[in-house]
Order: sequence, then C-alpha cells, then structure tokens
Amino acid sequence: MGDEAADTLLEYARMIADTTGADSVTLSAISPDGNTVDASFLLNANTVLMVESTNSDVEPPDNADAVAEMRDRINAISRPPTADSATAWPAADYDLADGT
Repeated sequence: MGDEAADTLLEYARMIADTTGADSVTLSAISPDGNTVDASFLLNANTVLMVESTNSDVEPPDNADAVAEMRDRINAISRPPTADSATAWPAADYDLADGT
C-alpha cells in the first residue's frame, strides 16, 4: 500500500485504541510475491501494526476511497456532530407512556 494509506491506517488505529472501540478496514496492498491483494485489518485497543518503507519502484495500489472513508471515520471520532438546540423535539418523542 502507499504512504498515505499506511499513515492513515496508523492514525485511525490510534483513534480506535483511544476510544476502546473496534473496526475493520480493507486496503489494497502488494503481497510478498508481488500480487495485488486485499488486506483486511481488525483494529481495536490490542492491535499491533507496523508500517515498513520500501525502495521498490512498483506503483502502490489505489486506496483513495479507503483513505477517504478512514478520514471520515477519524473526523467522526475527533469531531462528533453536535445537537441542534434551536429545534425543539415534538412532545411525542419524549413523553412517557403514562402521559407524564
């Protein structure tokens, strides 16, 4: 996989560990025998990852969509949406079953 995908994977793994959550990510990579493969990662607080550089001239597989998805997930964790306090909930949404 390319540098951007590897760096984003590490950043996302750190965010998942910080929140004690879990998620899975699949990225395109090049296997040791030179084939393009799908590499799936289970990320949680116990995940151990290593990113290794290479001096190969082989073009890394495209992971733009997966990187964008991981960045969206990172943003959702680090910048969760806020509630709109200007819009009141309808009474039916919070009234108790007994009418109180």
